[in-house]
Amino acid sequence: MSDDVNVKKSSPMDDVELKEWLASLDYVLNSGTPDRVQYLLQQLQIRAQESGVTLPFTYNTPYINTIPKDKQPPFPGNRDLERRIKSIVRWNAMAMVVKANKLADGVGGHISTYASSATLYEIGFNHFFRGRTDTNNGDLVYFQGHASPGIYARAFVEGRLTETNLRNFRRELAEGGGLSSYPHPWLMPSFWQFPTVSMGLAPIMGIYQARFNRYLEDRGLKAKDDNKVWVFMGDGESDEPESLGALTMASREKLDNLIFVINCNLQRLDGPVRGNGKIIQELEALFRGAGWNVIKVVWGDDWDSLLEKDTEGLLARRMGEVVDGEYQKYSVSSGAYIREKFFGTDPRLLEMVAHLSDEQIGDMKRGGHDPEKVYAAYKAAVEYKGAPTVVLAKTIKGYGLGESGEGKNISHNQKKLNDQELKEFRSRFNIPISDAEVAKAPFYKPAEDSPEMQYLRERRKTLGGALPLRRTETTPLKTPSEETFEEFYKGTDGRAVSTTMAYVRILSQLLRDETIGKLIVPIIPDEARTFGMEGLFRQCGIYSHVGQLYDPVDSDSLMYYKEAKDGQILEEGINEAGSISSFIAAGTAAASHNINTIPFYTYYSMFGPQRVGDLVWAAGDLRCRGFLVGATSGRTTLNGEGLQHQDGHTHLLTSTVPNLVSYDPAFAYEIAVIIRNGIERMYEKQESVFYYISVGNENYAMPPMPAGVKEGIIKGLYRFSQSAKTSDLKAHLLGSGAIMNQVLEAQKILEEKYNVSTDVWSAPSYNELRREALHVERDNLLTGKKNRVPYVTQMLQAEKGVFVSASDYMKVLGDSIRKWVPGPYTVLGTDGFGRSESREALRDFFEVDAKHIVWAALTTLHDQKQISDEVLSKAQGDLKINPNKLNPMIS
Repeated sequence: MSDDVNVKKSSPMDDVELKEWLASLDYVLNSGTPDRVQYLLQQLQIRAQESGVTLPFTYNTPYINTIPKDKQPPFPGNRDLERRIKSIVRWNAMAMVVKANKLADGVGGHISTYASSATLYEIGFNHFFRGRTDTNNGDLVYFQGHASPGIYARAFVEGRLTETNLRNFRRELAEGGGLSSYPHPWLMPSFWQFPTVSMGLAPIMGIYQARFNRYLEDRGLKAKDDNKVWVFMGDGESDEPESLGALTMASREKLDNLIFVINCNLQRLDGPVRGNGKIIQELEALFRGAGWNVIKVVWGDDWDSLLEKDTEGLLARRMGEVVDGEYQKYSVSSGAYIREKFFGTDPRLLEMVAHLSDEQIGDMKRGGHDPEKVYAAYKAAVEYKGAPTVVLAKTIKGYGLGESGEGKNISHNQKKLNDQELKEFRSRFNIPISDAEVAKAPFYKPAEDSPEMQYLRERRKTLGGALPLRRTETTPLKTPSEETFEEFYKGTDGRAVSTTMAYVRILSQLLRDETIGKLIVPIIPDEARTFGMEGLFRQCGIYSHVGQLYDPVDSDSLMYYKEAKDGQILEEGINEAGSISSFIAAGTAAASHNINTIPFYTYYSMFGPQRVGDLVWAAGDLRCRGFLVGATSGRTTLNGEGLQHQDGHTHLLTSTVPNLVSYDPAFAYEIAVIIRNGIERMYEKQESVFYYISVGNENYAMPPMPAGVKEGIIKGLYRFSQSAKTSDLKAHLLGSGAIMNQVLEAQKILEEKYNVSTDVWSAPSYNELRREALHVERDNLLTGKKNRVPYVTQMLQAEKGVFVSASDYMKVLGDSIRKWVPGPYTVLGTDGFGRSESREALRDFFEVDAKHIVWAALTTLHDQKQISDEVLSKAQGDLKINPNKLNPMIS
């Protein structure tokens, strides 16, 4: 990729020769067709290369608008009314942030992002963004998070929000209702469609949302339409790896339903995005190289007449020479400075602007502030077929803020304006507020019968209604019957299977269900064969918009790699960020399309929240539904892969997401009960929760489900096995996941060798136990009464003896319920880095095998003076407990 910043200085002879070549090109342009021009240029390139001349490689076009003046479509709107509406929205957006910070210093908010992008949004609102109707789902728009004040301000002018709402910006608990700082569907579920302010997430979510829209169409779940997914982002945001990491997927899938709009105001929080380069040219090369249609909107119409005179390409060349840091300097400088520094490098450039005053030069707009240029770009983007489009719009950060922040490095953090600055802003945008009132930064809305209000309402009515708008009511699904899960309740009759295998079998059953089967969306990041899911390839097919254009290498096998246009599996490759983005798109299809798709995203458990935690948090904010399934889970259960793969902490990470319900089941029947409960809660009762289930790859016999345990499975604890032994010594062992087998072995040893009556409890969810207990404690605290008892305490309070918890996760998981366990309680877990070894060796190393569980029970009994020093000492030798072994927490 070349950089047109470093342009070779031309000599007079070069200029003469260039004029001759340009004259020849003009002749062909005037007498032939664009195809003829392309042919001649290609032939010239071939001749040059054959002669040993290698052309510099570039994906860049000149630093001018992609759509020239003579190719612009007529502007269909009323420029004057649209300018008035935009000015009113600008004022209210600014007033909202200023007022909020006057009322409560430090509340924060951002003025400059919307100030720079107001035209980009208003052209969308007035001409392109389609609202949802009874017959059309409308466009999906990812608004740039920091521009939220402008979106609120427009909703206020439209009558969707009140003055009280705006006055309570960033004060969501205030009387009358407030507004969230940024787009958050969790906080404003009927307003915001997508959370976007964790920078970098909107672009990747938008790409996979556009692909999922196609998936629904190709599978016949949704009627085909020409609705668009719009993603607005800043140029500084492009540095986030997620922003640009999935570009080739969008072009490979030919997602012409996807439009990116990048607000290139050249500034990030601290300074220039590319002070010594050109961010627009950099992004153009990246997007064009990835196969996108690129439309640059660099210069406003003030520059058109100058470019028309630029027959020698001098101005375009000069535009390409100047770096962004200098352009940023121009935005805060006088016209005289621009004349000297920009045009003054060549007498011919100075001659071009000799007829313009310094004031006129200073007022020449950038393309992103020109409604007609933006309209032309959007129209071209909407009509383009065969690839996604990105619009690169050059703007000024803080545009309109004047001395208080326009184009300055401090613009992003500008939250206050003094009285004089408010007056200047008022006057610049012609807002009818008196000098006496302006210092209060009052909100302003025109009269209901004013031309502005009539025009605004007519435009949104024509486009289908208000945006943003999120659907909150959807058609519920009926939960599959108990018969669907009956075989898993019965166990495997001695046959050894893993919980992963049991889960895959349940998923296969659900895919065949007549009611919900077609709505299930299996998502796999290139690990289907690892998880034993390759049987689904043939059963469901792997989704591909173009079908399968090749004969797969394993086509003669039963479980061959089958791609199909109506395939059900989303096989995302080695791509957890893309996979979770597909999960989010599928898990929010009810809100986006009124289609209750049920995603099952199955992945290496280590590469879930640890890898894509920010997207998991966004899924929670989005009220996403579905099942995250962490396969090959457990620090000691995935034995050979070692440190980077052995997961002993995902359940701690899932506990941080308030609406993520997590389980670590030990048996097939537990998985069946959990999945059925999840479908009922999410898709029949329409609760805004989603599920995480960890499953492992260790094979063992699955027992039948004991009677009356379903409630305990869901709540997180039930008695699996009650001892028949009569003894003064009593222990209760809590187990989960694959470590449950170690607990059962420990029960046997305790009873047979140490005369300890031992009950075994299955604890599928410490997180759910803790959450329920916290709710109870809060209720008791606020009522001042102790009327309620946590479920975990209810289950254990009548039991005598000591309690020991063992899991394949860090000790803090079991320790999280310590407060509510009514007796001496010892917790075992897998704190520390994993390593490659056998399961037996790993469980000994992490001290979660049967002998260490036995030892924990005995030492806890000893602490209670229930067994003697001699018994404990002998047990230490018998069990081969080594106090000098490596410490797994630090080894």
